[in-house]
Amino acid sequence: MTALAHPRVLIPESKIRQRILELANEISYDYRGKEITAICVLKGSYIFFADLIRGLARPLNCEFMGVSSYGTKTVSSGEVKITLDMTEPANGKHIIIVEDIVDTGLTMQYLLNHLKARKPASIKVCTLLLKPESMKCDVQLDYVGFRIANEFVVGYGLDYAGSYRQIPYIGVLDNET
Repeated sequence: MTALAHPRVLIPESKIRQRILELANEISYDYRGKEITAICVLKGSYIFFADLIRGLARPLNCEFMGVSSYGTKTVSSGEVKITLDMTEPANGKHIIIVEDIVDTGLTMQYLLNHLKARKPASIKVCTLLLKPESMKCDVQLDYVGFRIANEFVVGYGLDYAGSYRQIPYIGVLDNET
């Protein structure tokens, strides 16, 4: 078995935790008086999702969706597919999509269009990471944790071919293809 490369720290665990508290406070304020249906976009968002929803001071329902555009590559294929759908109807609900990273925006655009067709009362997006230089379409992102350069990142739920999800910080894999 080959040892995995050790990622270079881009965003330390302490900064992630602080920013998530700020995001949770902002979301709680914006949704005061409303029940939220939070959708975790699997697989990469599950750690961020868990930490974020623990900080929300709102009534909350949790849903999970699997959306894929990467496979085992470090760049998006551009082809988006839903691998797991919500179990409850979205109609009339206040939805917040919780995503790990938005880079091209194509996956999020696809997901937003898919969910808007289900007639929610409102829909917003919270992403931990945004790669503004990589955007290929205009997508409304309501809550952004960190803006990062166009580097391939792992850790805190994000992976490379299934590895590195457990790392408690956001790291950069140098020399990966």
